[in-house]
Amino acid sequence: MKKRTTSSRKRDHVELAVKKDVAFREKTAGFEEWVFIHNALPEINLSGIDTATDFLGKKLSFPLMISCMTGGYDEAETINRQIAEVCEELGLAMGVGSQRQAMEDSAYHSSFSIARSSAPSIPLVGNIGAPEVAALKDISPIMKLAEMIRADAFAVHLNPLQEFLQPEGNTDFRGVLNGIEKLVKQLPIPVIVKEIGAGISRDVAERLANVGVRYIDVAGAGGTSWAGVEILRRGKEEQSDWNPFWDWGIRTTDALLDVVPLKKKFPGLVVISSGGIANGLDSAKSIAFGADMTAAARPMLKALMLGGKKGLRKKIEQWTTEAKGAMFLIGAASVKQLQFTKALHRKT
Repeated sequence: MKKRTTSSRKRDHVELAVKKDVAFREKTAGFEEWVFIHNALPEINLSGIDTATDFLGKKLSFPLMISCMTGGYDEAETINRQIAEVCEELGLAMGVGSQRQAMEDSAYHSSFSIARSSAPSIPLVGNIGAPEVAALKDISPIMKLAEMIRADAFAVHLNPLQEFLQPEGNTDFRGVLNGIEKLVKQLPIPVIVKEIGAGISRDVAERLANVGVRYIDVAGAGGTSWAGVEILRRGKEEQSDWNPFWDWGIRTTDALLDVVPLKKKFPGLVVISSGGIANGLDSAKSIAFGADMTAAARPMLKALMLGGKKGLRKKIEQWTTEAKGAMFLIGAASVKQLQFTKALHRKT
């Protein structure tokens, strides 16, 4: 297969995520295995339920980030502008896609910076890949990327599976942890470490926390298979050879069960739940597992591409309504009460 430029590869990713079935085939995120215990005496008023929370020092109307998705090619500027405008309107956080392309040349810097100019008050998160962090001699390139969007935090995405399957992939992951530690110590904003759909285990989370990382997005398996996206980018004659990796990864609920308990050992640890969150009920379950925030990319991107800003706004409002409904039905009047509820139990 002919190698593509970073810009064309990013276009491929968005088009495949929207137009093709790139969901996990045999594995789910696991939320359907857990149910809330119904409370027939909630003793709260639905209209008084407060879904607001704080994230990166800013107030959100709902614990949701439209997660790192795109940037670095022509059409990405419109996508990021529209997402940012809706996030600004509704009071949500946003992450831009990998800014690796912006390190290579300045042709599409505006596809990233448009997010901040369109959303001046929301938490906005920059993004770069693990191999790029491992190769850093100093943090000045990351500082420039953060300044480009006036980021409130900077995400490092761990994606060894994607790099392995990507024809253009960089599989040299030596020194990634040291690079992350350097960013934690020297960047003036928090560092978020996330997977992109294969999950973070307790061991990895603990190693990250030990070098000072205090924001971890488990980004588990069960939603978009980025292995699947890379497999579909290959020629049809090659695809079946790589299919065994389509469902690789740690399910989101299993990752949460692994990582959330570390909050007791590492005060201030913030856990973000993403990967296969399909609705507001999954968001509510994530918080009940002990996550502080939730994040989603593909469902929101599809809503935007199919229905414009109106479609995206409708999707978010539906998720909020669903989460509020769950909170009402278990008697949790706030996100903090939901986070400390014991109303989740595994189906038998």
